[in-house]
Amino acid sequence: MSTHLPHIPLPQPLHDIFRPPPTPGVLGVFGALDATTAAIRQLKSGGYHDITVYSPIPRHELEDALEQPVSPVRMFTLIGGLAGAATGAWLTLYMSYDWPLVVGGKPVGSVPPYVVIIFEMTILFGALSTLLGIVFNSAFAARRLGTIAWDPRFSNDKFGVFVPCDSGKAGAVEALLKGTGAEEVRRG
Repeated sequence: MSTHLPHIPLPQPLHDIFRPPPTPGVLGVFGALDATTAAIRQLKSGGYHDITVYSPIPRHELEDALEQPVSPVRMFTLIGGLAGAATGAWLTLYMSYDWPLVVGGKPVGSVPPYVVIIFEMTILFGALSTLLGIVFNSAFAARRLGTIAWDPRFSNDKFGVFVPCDSGKAGAVEALLKGTGAEEVRRG
């Protein structure tokens, strides 16, 4: 007599966060940059705005065709740099007034000697907040998008366009990608 226990799946919160389920959609493989940008423009005019594009090298033509907003990481850098400058100014002035030493008749709170410390704190806080902004934006993008279809040829010589869509719209997207010159189209 064997006692067989039922299989109960355990929750895996980290797996769910860092390995989301695959995003349904259509992946088009292109060999030419012009065909890729034409496909992106037609997809945009057709109402598809959440497009992922793969390129073996950075190309400004793709960035122009995507018309994406500027990354919010620069705001993290600005806020971090301003916080660093304020912290550096506060730290140096507070220390000079906490332990006042009059040297050569100069005022205790003279700013020019502290410019180097203020500058270094600006760079330190700006760099750390930039890294923090990159981590936050990467984590939220990974959770929002899910696993996107990818092909190793996109690192070598091909361009890829992935359009997330449900199975009802996949046929129209496949036809559009083939019509603009995709060498290969597959559902992801």
